[in-house]
Amino acid sequence: METWWSSSSTSRALLHRASILFFSIFIVPHLVLSDSSSSEYVRSPPRSVIFTQHERSTTQPQQVHISLVGKDHMRVSWVTEDKKAPSIVEYGTQPGKYEASATGDRLRYEYFFYFSDEIHHVVIGPLKPSTTYYYRCSGVGPEFSFRTPPTKLPIEFVVVGDLGQTEWTNSTLEHVQQKDYDVFLLPGDLSYADTEQPLWDSFGRQVEPLASQRPWMTTTGNHEIETYLFDYPRPFKSYNARWLMPYNESGSTSNLYYSFDVAETHIIMLGSYTDYKVGSDQYNWLVSDLAKINRNQTPWIFVLNHAPWYNSNEAHKGEGESMRKAMEELLYNARVDVVFAGHVHAYERFTRVYNNTANSCGPIYITIGDGGNREGLAMTYEHPAPSISMFREPSFGHGRLNVIDQTTAHWSWHRNNETDAVVADEVLIKSLSSTASRIPNGLGHDEL
Repeated sequence: METWWSSSSTSRALLHRASILFFSIFIVPHLVLSDSSSSEYVRSPPRSVIFTQHERSTTQPQQVHISLVGKDHMRVSWVTEDKKAPSIVEYGTQPGKYEASATGDRLRYEYFFYFSDEIHHVVIGPLKPSTTYYYRCSGVGPEFSFRTPPTKLPIEFVVVGDLGQTEWTNSTLEHVQQKDYDVFLLPGDLSYADTEQPLWDSFGRQVEPLASQRPWMTTTGNHEIETYLFDYPRPFKSYNARWLMPYNESGSTSNLYYSFDVAETHIIMLGSYTDYKVGSDQYNWLVSDLAKINRNQTPWIFVLNHAPWYNSNEAHKGEGESMRKAMEELLYNARVDVVFAGHVHAYERFTRVYNNTANSCGPIYITIGDGGNREGLAMTYEHPAPSISMFREPSFGHGRLNVIDQTTAHWSWHRNNETDAVVADEVLIKSLSSTASRIPNGLGHDEL
């Protein structure tokens, strides 16, 4: 058995260092120059990246976050430096009194010279709706609490894309905390670690105050890919280890795309960077998932993906076009209400659209990639604005989707350039559940 200081291991390490050096010197500058030469937009100055340190003892849990699993369960995820820490969550409805407990799984991963700490995932429940639970991870450390979402409307979602971990991120999260909500939706680009694995740990610590109190439901962006030449050709290694979503429960075979139901809404999380072509696993799963929705019981359908299908900003123009051509008809036929995307570091809201034309039966498309990334804002839009673009602005902020009842929802975008979040755009949305679905007979349950 080789030790880490053996000659073969040393050679492997040297090869890794050489590949990193080659990539940094020859590949990265080329990519940066190619991007800047093909785009005319100028980003506003970004704010500093924040590295959040682990301030608890090495035996205590950190990076705690929760996510929905089914209609009455919650997954609790956290990290411990202690390799012997048990994967157990104790929980109850009163502080310090844990009436139940559940055990789960743990894993570790390595990435070049980085070796992760123990990553724990435990599913707890069944849980009561609209109820505050108090919990503790690994039997030690601080007590956390969360509130379960309701089973009936109304429900409020916070939607933030391209979050990152900068001073802008902190500003966004502070504004989010000013008003309560039920579920946090993130359409990709979480930590901006980009292969620098300690930044995944830092991100987990930074968002823990919010992510441990309300479920965070995420999908992937380009900054989660983290492939590296021949060493790590398979993408999403870090994301899949840390941010486990309920894909099995929705019949998906991949953590990169899934769906879930909460309070009479159906949320679909798509993967912009895994195969979406007609006939692909993701495409076939989406067909099956949409066919199972009963709009009499679930009047709202919302979809999230990363690269926007509609975009009048000069940044990333056309990058979502091939996915749109493959999947847009499926969403249109199912009468999806709203599609959220990130990727473009600005805000834009389109009217109801299908095939590049205003259509009262198509989804509203919203780009919300303005959470606080380290790259700054995408400042330049095409002029004049296309007729289907209703509002656009290159500012950091967050969105709130308040689903009021079975027919009406209120969407608002909150600019956070100011000390207090300011509502800069808002619109009332009427559900398309009363509009006849065009899913082929025998595949869907919509009878309206």
